Amino acid sequence: MAGLSRGVDVLLVSPTAKGLGGVARHVSGLAARLEAAGYHVAVVSSENTPIVNVKGLKNPTFMLSSMFSTLFRRASVVHAHNVPSSLAMRAASAGRRILTMHGVYAEQVNLLHGSLVGWVASRLEKAALKWADAVTAVSMRTAEFYRLKGVDAVYIPNAVDVGVHVEGVRLSHPQVVYVGRLSREKNVSTLVEAARRLPEAKFVIVGDGPDKPFLEKAAQNISNVVFTGAVEHEKALGYIAGSDVLVLPSVAEGMSTVLLEAMALKTPVVATAVGGNTELVQHGETGLLVDAGDLEQLTEAIAYLLNNSAEAKRLAEKAYQNVVNHFSWEAVFPQYLKVYGLG
Repeated sequence: MAGLSRGVDVLLVSPTAKGLGGVARHVSGLAARLEAAGYHVAVVSSENTPIVNVKGLKNPTFMLSSMFSTLFRRASVVHAHNVPSSLAMRAASAGRRILTMHGVYAEQVNLLHGSLVGWVASRLEKAALKWADAVTAVSMRTAEFYRLKGVDAVYIPNAVDVGVHVEGVRLSHPQVVYVGRLSREKNVSTLVEAARRLPEAKFVIVGDGPDKPFLEKAAQNISNVVFTGAVEHEKALGYIAGSDVLVLPSVAEGMSTVLLEAMALKTPVVATAVGGNTELVQHGETGLLVDAGDLEQLTEAIAYLLNNSAEAKRLAEKAYQNVVNHFSWEAVFPQYLKVYGLG
């Protein structure tokens, strides 16, 4: 990957470019595709830029440090992911500036941090959208939200590699898995309660985050719940491949990469009917949808798939075909090149 001391074809800026999160997986996958196509690529993220690693300060300090990191840097295209990357996008010397929204930013901030911080986020969001030459969104819902605000947002979905062999990791049978950040919007506490009601299944919770101590305490008397902590991406895929059901119980989502990864591995999915989940999961066709926070629905959906293997397999096969046709990097990558003006 090219350094930042000289001009590059594409400069990617993201709060994170490593780990299990959807934004990180998207950015790392895009960087790999660009490099494989022969473009010179550099990435600015919290992994290579100084930040204050304290809840509430990570994004603000990344905004400032990434801005200074890209000041006077040259790129044909600078591509920022989410609003915290927008100051760096503006500071860089670039022929074209692209901003990708991985959800409705101010809405997400308001949910996590309250209305005051949400108001500040909405002001920054408004400015960032004006700084960009082009805005893309990873879900149709997000694209439509910004179009109604007068932004010509282009829908380009998240993408995954399809056809990659993954060795399944199974701790028990049957096995239910969650993979992702352990934070408020992911609502993993509801999944822990579902595990209490389904003692015959092992629930494997893969990932880390600020809610982990709370979740471990909630599950301390539930013997069928296992926390793996942070793992490498390949190991996380192994847990997905080795499980009978993947569950995403979020109260807010953009376009979930982990749902796409599960579908690409033909693991049946249960997800909440929020955000981009409803674009990926057609209820009864490519998975099951439940209302966010509804413990009864969530428990029943998981139990249904565990007890009806033929139906679970049918849903997984249809989901796999949908990913191949619409959400593979082969389908998505050319759309970015077109927006970049490099296609």
